[in-house]
Amino acid sequence: MSKQRVIIEHVQPVVDGGIYRAKRTVGERVDVTAHIFGDGHDHVRAQLLYRMQGRKNWTILPLRHLGNDEWLGSFYVTEQGICEFTIHAWVDHFETWYDGIVKKAKANVEVSLELREGALMLRQLAGTTNKDLLLLAKKLEDTERYQESVESVLSQAFAEIVHDYPLKEHETTIEYPYEILVERQKALFSSWYEFFPRSASLQPGKHGTFKDCQKLLPRVAAMGFDVLYFPPIHPIGKVNRKGKNNNVNAQPGEPGSPWAIGSDEGGHKSVHPELGTLEDFRTLVKEAKKMGIEIAMDIAFQCAPDHPYVKQHPDWFKVRPDGSIQYAENPPKKYQDIYPFNFESDDWKNLWDELHSIFVFWIEQGVSIFRVDNPHTKAFRFWEWVIGEVNATYPDVIFLSEAFTRPKVMAALAKVGFQQGYTYFTWRPTKSELIEYMDQLVNGPSRNFFRPNFWPNTPDILPYHLQYAGENNFIIRYFLAATLSSNYGMYGPSYEFNENVPVEGKEEYLNSEKYEVRHYDWKRTNRMTDIISLVNRARKENEALQSTWNIRFCAIENGNIMAYVKATDDLKNIILCVCTMDPNNTQSGYVQVPRDVLRLGDKVNLKLHDLVSHEQYTWTQEWNFVELNPHKLPFHLFKVEIHESNM
Repeated sequence: MSKQRVIIEHVQPVVDGGIYRAKRTVGERVDVTAHIFGDGHDHVRAQLLYRMQGRKNWTILPLRHLGNDEWLGSFYVTEQGICEFTIHAWVDHFETWYDGIVKKAKANVEVSLELREGALMLRQLAGTTNKDLLLLAKKLEDTERYQESVESVLSQAFAEIVHDYPLKEHETTIEYPYEILVERQKALFSSWYEFFPRSASLQPGKHGTFKDCQKLLPRVAAMGFDVLYFPPIHPIGKVNRKGKNNNVNAQPGEPGSPWAIGSDEGGHKSVHPELGTLEDFRTLVKEAKKMGIEIAMDIAFQCAPDHPYVKQHPDWFKVRPDGSIQYAENPPKKYQDIYPFNFESDDWKNLWDELHSIFVFWIEQGVSIFRVDNPHTKAFRFWEWVIGEVNATYPDVIFLSEAFTRPKVMAALAKVGFQQGYTYFTWRPTKSELIEYMDQLVNGPSRNFFRPNFWPNTPDILPYHLQYAGENNFIIRYFLAATLSSNYGMYGPSYEFNENVPVEGKEEYLNSEKYEVRHYDWKRTNRMTDIISLVNRARKENEALQSTWNIRFCAIENGNIMAYVKATDDLKNIILCVCTMDPNNTQSGYVQVPRDVLRLGDKVNLKLHDLVSHEQYTWTQEWNFVELNPHKLPFHLFKVEIHESNM
């Protein structure tokens, strides 16, 4: 039994009742909300308490009542680790009394008895030490000072006393604090560029090496990317090797798919001999870091038929009734060159330990970001365990989930630890679809655990809206990916050079680089290269573009144009993006300035500078005309300054 009178419900940010931790990155704001109420009409007050786990003292903030028994408190997380928070609420008879006596006094109702009641509460709050409160109580008790006491109660100073000296009775505190996992900023803000190391050679017909990749680092850095992602770099299986365009009969000299990992040359802890040595790879990682680039490594937990694991640990794979090992399938697709691990193996503990050791091995080579291939086909509990184990020792390591699958499965992977996840952006080509999807990501429950990473294409996916499409289509999809989401990536050279020829009837590249060594003119640049460089520079220089969560869509009188604002909490950095969805024709319309987001007064006086075209405008009205010619530039990337007259 308890005398508690306050109910605390629907606390956020909480994931599945606290089974999983909510996520934030260093520097992010945490908005703690809850439904808090009590029986009757007595006033309820509440506080938010937070601290980094292991610390003794709590930081305490008042929760603000928003109305309808909904409360809010905000703070910023400033360091990595586990932040914990709780809520403390109580019935405050002092504030209840104060609200009542103010109403009566203003209505000229006699309040002598109420003053005596207030004096008793002041004495209770003062104890034996607070002389100021004791003197005030004595004053309220003095019947000869009635009018003076009433004026005192109605003063701003007395209101501050009520606020600063809560009378805590019948208290309720959340018994077990909720936890927030605070990770490094890269988990929220990153720009990925993918290419195949074997296609990195500047010489046609020659297999690329890690040293060739090193020569391309200045090019990647000049475009502004901070993550360089490689498909698997391990030895490629020779048994059942796939040929060009996924042909089941590889011709002599064909390189096979990098995702068919392992041969007599080694497995997941080895590098493909034609790429170079392990020392070459370590050197590449070090040189990339000097340029502000982290190498992201592909981890694909599967084996070619001639991978050493197949002979050493046959019980890690599923055996069919005829004695053969089950190869991977995604009907009607067949992957005869790949054996998936059997996570139902009786020897699962040793399998888990070995896979954990693969991560540790590459971390020791300098890798701190892993793109995980098809994690949804492996056990969720394995990912929860292995990511937890890795991050406990290496908290800076980031895992990107490559899971284009059902929404709840993608959400589950994020809950168990993946810092970033691939998304459905690839298949959201229209304005309405994108707005709806962003609303789900930003305002839905997954906001507390799922960090989206937008990719317009991958080596596996050439979406229908980019097939046989012109350069403007590619630019539009790039701009949307890079500005809607703070994490984005691209299968680089194919996208940069507008490759758009598919396998007919499929969302796949014809002559896919997955099955052959390609040659690119790495010295070539084009309009897309320039736009990528300028947009990435804007992302790095403008904090407003470094978050996914601060987006606000603007009304615009043209369904073919999308406009949205991103701003920092203090409005010191404001970005307005306006993008046409029509790659062929000039589109125009009036866009509405979001007054509430920009906290504008009666007047509008905004200075706009396009960070790509360097055009400048002044807007003095709520609705303003924009025009986009996609053949010139299909978007505006405005940096907005609020003129002092609006402040």
